[in-house]
Amino acid sequence: MKPFDRLTQDPTVMGGKACIRGTRVTVGMIVGQVGAGRSIDDLLGDYPYLTREDIEQALRYAAWRAEEREVELSGA
Repeated sequence: MKPFDRLTQDPTVMGGKACIRGTRVTVGMIVGQVGAGRSIDDLLGDYPYLTREDIEQALRYAAWRAEEREVELSGA
């Protein structure tokens, strides 16, 4: 599995939730939007500063966490 190099986790940003690096966009928000039926293209239109790779990595991270494995993210 590729490292999660597009994600960061910093206790001073968004309460320490995993975020797309350099933003306050949380993995949980991405997953919630996709779960609500939004497409990756919809999200890219709403958040033009994100890339497809950012969103895909957030989804992979969420799937990884759902398996209850510990993965450390780099600090901001």
